[in-house]
Amino acid sequence: MLGRKLIGLLLLSDSWEKRWIYSKHPGKEFGKFVRTAGKFFNNEEKDKGIQTSQDARFYALSTKFEPFATDGKDLVIQFTVKHEQNIDCGGGYLKIFDCSLEPADMHGDSPYRIMFGPDICGPGTKKVHVILNKDGKNVLINKDIRCKDDVYTHAYTLIIHPDNTYEVLIDGEKVEGGELESDWELLPPRKIKDPEAKKPEDWDDRATIPDPDDKKPEDWDKPEHIPDPEATKPDDWDDEMDGEWEPPMIDNPEYKGEWAPKQIDNPAYKGPWVHPEIDNPEYNPVPDLYAQKEICGVGLDLWQVKSGTIFDNILVTDDVEYAKQAIADLKETQEGEKKAKEVIDKAEAEKAGASDDKKDGADDEDDDDDDDADHEPQVVEDHDEL
Repeated sequence: MLGRKLIGLLLLSDSWEKRWIYSKHPGKEFGKFVRTAGKFFNNEEKDKGIQTSQDARFYALSTKFEPFATDGKDLVIQFTVKHEQNIDCGGGYLKIFDCSLEPADMHGDSPYRIMFGPDICGPGTKKVHVILNKDGKNVLINKDIRCKDDVYTHAYTLIIHPDNTYEVLIDGEKVEGGELESDWELLPPRKIKDPEAKKPEDWDDRATIPDPDDKKPEDWDKPEHIPDPEATKPDDWDDEMDGEWEPPMIDNPEYKGEWAPKQIDNPAYKGPWVHPEIDNPEYNPVPDLYAQKEICGVGLDLWQVKSGTIFDNILVTDDVEYAKQAIADLKETQEGEKKAKEVIDKAEAEKAGASDDKKDGADDEDDDDDDDADHEPQVVEDHDEL
C-alpha cells in the first residue's frame, strides 16, 4: 500500500538534518542548506524551509523512506519553492528515486525515476521540468510549461493517474495535462512510414508552372548598365597620356532584369504527396505505463548561480485531496509575503533617500565653504615707508 507519505514534515522540524543526507560524491564542493523562512514571510515559524546558502554551487541532498509502488493508485508529488533571491540561473526541482539511491553518493548521474519542478536560467529558460524514466532513459515532456519567476512561494504539483494520464498544477491550478503516451516518447510510435511506399514518378506536386504561351517581349533585353549620357570628357584629359576616354557607366533605367514566363495554376497538380503509414510492428501498448514499481527516495540535485531558494512542504502521496489540503493556506502565505516585502522595500527606499539627502547636504556645505573662501577679505600687509 502506498498510503500517505508526507516528507514535508521533515523540513518543518529543526531535526531535518538527521534524516536528510548531504552527498559526499568526490569532485565537487557541494553547497549547504540552512533552515529559515527567508527575509520576508507570513509566519516566520510556519514558513520555514531549507534554503540554498552559497552562490555558484551544486547542491546534493536526499533522503530515503520505506519503499512503495503505485499500482492502481494516483501518484502525487508536491512541494513549494520560493526564489526570494530573484534567481538568475538555477534549478528548483525534485528528483524521485528508487531504492538504488545511495544518499551519501548522490550526484548528477545518479539514476532517478522522476524529475519535476521549475528551472530558470536567464530570460530564455523559465520552465517546469517533467522528466520520466523509462527503461533507463530519461524522457522529457514534449510540452513547454512555464514556471513562476517571481520572489514568492509557489506550489508545484504533479499527479500521475492510473489511467495513464497526468496533471501539472501550479498553486493548485492546472496548467497542463494529457496522456503519458502522447506527451512523452515513452514507447515506440504507434504508426511509422511505410518503408515500401514510394512517391509515384508521375506525381506532380508543383502548384504552379510557367505559362507555355507566355513569350518574351522583343524589347525586353536591355543592358543592365549604360554609359552616362551626361558625362563629358574632362578638359585636362590627355588621350596620349591617359588613354582613350570612356564615360562612366550608370544603371540603365530601362533594364528589366532576366525575363521569366509568368506562372499559372498547374492543371496536373495533385497536391503534396503524403507518405502512407502502417502499424509499427515494434509498438506494444503498456496498460500500466503510469506505474512506479518502487519509489524509495527524494532528493535535491541542483546547480544555482545565486543562492537563496527555499524548499518546503515536500509531499509524496496517493491522496489527491490530501495534497490539495496541504497547500490550502498558500494564498494566505503569498499575501503575507507580499506585505512583508513591501515593508522591507519601503524601509530600504527611505534609507536610500535619507542617505542621498545626507550626501546632498554634505555637498552643499562644501559648496558654502568654497564660497566663503572666495569672499574672504584680502589681507594688506604693512610696510615701513622708505
